[in-house]
Amino acid sequence: MTEHTLLSYGGWERCLRISNGVMELVVTLDVGPRIIRCGFKNDRNHFVEYPEQLGRTGDAEYHSYGGHRLWIAPEERPRTYYPDNNPVDWKQSGEWYHIRPPAETIGFQKELSIRLDPEKPIACIQHRITNLANEPRRISAWSLSVMAAGGTAVIPHEPFQAHSEQLLPARLLVLWSYTDMADRRWKWGKTLISLSQDPNAASPQKIGAFNTIGWAAYLNGNQLFLKHFAADPTGQYPDFGCNCEFFTNSRMLELESLSPLKTLAQGESIMHEEHWLLARDVKPEASEESLRSNLESLISSFS
Repeated sequence: MTEHTLLSYGGWERCLRISNGVMELVVTLDVGPRIIRCGFKNDRNHFVEYPEQLGRTGDAEYHSYGGHRLWIAPEERPRTYYPDNNPVDWKQSGEWYHIRPPAETIGFQKELSIRLDPEKPIACIQHRITNLANEPRRISAWSLSVMAAGGTAVIPHEPFQAHSEQLLPARLLVLWSYTDMADRRWKWGKTLISLSQDPNAASPQKIGAFNTIGWAAYLNGNQLFLKHFAADPTGQYPDFGCNCEFFTNSRMLELESLSPLKTLAQGESIMHEEHWLLARDVKPEASEESLRSNLESLISSFS
């Protein structure tokens, strides 16, 4: 059964903890919308926290803080980097918790809606952006989970087929100007791409993809964070067509998913949904094929 508690966390006096007794999320209420913590109850946080930013409120400039956030794509300044440094409202409606910050002065209203499974370590997160301006605007809802250091992101390839079986391309893969495919943090496998977070790394790395399989995972120690998201084959996505992106630097690794682009008239909204799953005691696999098989068996827990 899902319950909630108001508490102080990370230097913020007002936070909302949502727990089903197995999994818990902590949402900041002094700033946001931001899910600063995701983990098993009384266990470590899967999300990164930046100690020098915790507890800050009311600043004029943008702070990352860590945790999970909602951005607007395509990425551009200052729109994407609008500071979320002010208190947010929250309410419970049945199984859902709705987190709503003040309307942005640039004419957008954001909202996060959160629901936990009554028993399993599974969460549904809805990301909503409403256009308040008196002109149409074409945007995508961009969902970013900023993972703690020391783990490895795992991204599935499309099903492998021999050249004699399939002549047409299977996937879009997008590179940034600073993407170095020879960097040792990458592993380009037959069934998976993996990207390791390295605290000693000197430069960031990023890729994007159109991922029809619709999941990405982060393995850190013996625990797993996995997110599931949609892939609309008829939709137009930002960044040359990406519905997921992966970024890392020396402090963290981001698992990102995006909605299709949508032109919003005044008062219209866009909504993007993710499902999260946590797993313990995930053992190292002898091969990437066995790892993928194990991860896909865990995904069945969503149904």
